[in-house]
Amino acid sequence: MNATPQPIDLSDIFRFLAQSMRYPGPEWLNEHFWSALFTLLEELHWHEDREELRKAQADGEDFLENLQIEYTRLFINSVPHVVASPYASAHYKGDGTLYGQIAEQTQKKYREMGFDLARKNDLPDHIVLELEFLAILSQDYPEEQQKFLATLFTPWFTIFMHKVLMESRHPYYGVVMKLIDFFTREEL
Repeated sequence: MNATPQPIDLSDIFRFLAQSMRYPGPEWLNEHFWSALFTLLEELHWHEDREELRKAQADGEDFLENLQIEYTRLFINSVPHVVASPYASAHYKGDGTLYGQIAEQTQKKYREMGFDLARKNDLPDHIVLELEFLAILSQDYPEEQQKFLATLFTPWFTIFMHKVLMESRHPYYGVVMKLIDFFTREEL
């Protein structure tokens, strides 16, 4: 008897995408993660992206280190400036600085929904935190999810995504950007 595949819950996809945007480490960037990513790409029929990632993995034993270097260059530290800051404030309705008006609005939205940041030093408008919030909203608050996507996520993410797609030297980040775009646009 064949088991019927269970549909993937959207909240799981948003959590997976949030994890995909964390600093690459061996504790999570493992065989299980790659299997899930390749399965997702297969289900979407994104064969070219899947093969490009497989090729990048096979091309060198320094794959993780190369991914860490690219993460640092894109999102943390690059000369003369960070290529694509992972904070909404740096891209939308602000002057490019951190913790601007959008960060405050995002923090307010978290609190309105009964949530707060686990660590007080985290900035609320980081892409990982926003994707995790979307995971929560997709489970129990679909109308609020739509509002959050339309007003606080998509406007800045579109700018951020284009920067990453233009500047990334590693196929992984391009694939992740396209996945985030696909799943957030599908929800809108």
